[in-house]
Amino acid sequence: MFGRIALVGIGLIGSSLARVVRREKLADHIAISTRSASTLRRAEELGLGDSYHTDAAEAVEGADLVIVSVPVGASGTVAQAIAGALKPGAIVTDVGSTKRSVIDQMAPHVPHGVHFIPGHPIAGTEYSGPDSGFAALFEDRWCILTPLPDTDAAALDKLKAFWRACGSDLDEMDPDHHDRVLAVVSHLPQLISYNIVGTASDLETVTESEVIKYSASGFRDFTRLAASDPTMWRDVCLHNKEAILEMLARFSEDLASMQRAIRWADGDKLFDLFTRTRHVRKSIIEAGQDVEVPNFGRQSAKRGESQT
Repeated sequence: MFGRIALVGIGLIGSSLARVVRREKLADHIAISTRSASTLRRAEELGLGDSYHTDAAEAVEGADLVIVSVPVGASGTVAQAIAGALKPGAIVTDVGSTKRSVIDQMAPHVPHGVHFIPGHPIAGTEYSGPDSGFAALFEDRWCILTPLPDTDAAALDKLKAFWRACGSDLDEMDPDHHDRVLAVVSHLPQLISYNIVGTASDLETVTESEVIKYSASGFRDFTRLAASDPTMWRDVCLHNKEAILEMLARFSEDLASMQRAIRWADGDKLFDLFTRTRHVRKSIIEAGQDVEVPNFGRQSAKRGESQT
């Protein structure tokens, strides 16, 4: 599909891409770049690429497809660093969880004749680093592309074909709409998890050993999200702050409403809410985004069941 693919960033997403590109034979050459010499050595030990570079510009030279897989706050720095080395006709995309900020950071540096098509594969786990990747990460997961108004149709079709070859389902969105949707389904749950786990760790009336011992209940699921990469989520908060603040405000209002219902023993209101949320869960299962099987303790769960 491509002569040379350059992966800038080799964490969970980048290393999973390297593995699936190799498995599906989507490129003749995989060039890997990361600023960390130790991470680059580990990627080489794992055999993830064909060439390894601490200089991103060197990695993207001659590349037909460049995929930037770095925390969203570093997107502009990367775009500036590689701009002069991009060949005409190359496709440049990213995997960031926020899109408007990434476009604002990267687009000014992309040379004329290079096709910049922002993207976001909605796939991930709480793990990070080159060892955490696996080729099946993108299978049956959505990848959202947010093409710019002047995006070349042929380049867009080729990028779509690439993600389909990786196993993804494709959708397109306006960048601002993407950021609002992800603020609800990804960013808000993540922040709630960080807050709940943080609250538990601060409680003096419940010991840490009790929190750990009895965490096979709902708290366990929050700890999985709260174990995610802090650098990535710090950048998401800073670069999608308007949408996140809006959703946090809505959540706070709904939480206050629930608090009042509990205080005044309004059982009907609580029952109606809990019934409505069960329907949402059923819809997610019907859409194929999860399976209706018990997962208490997750003894037999497969890697890659989570999304970010």
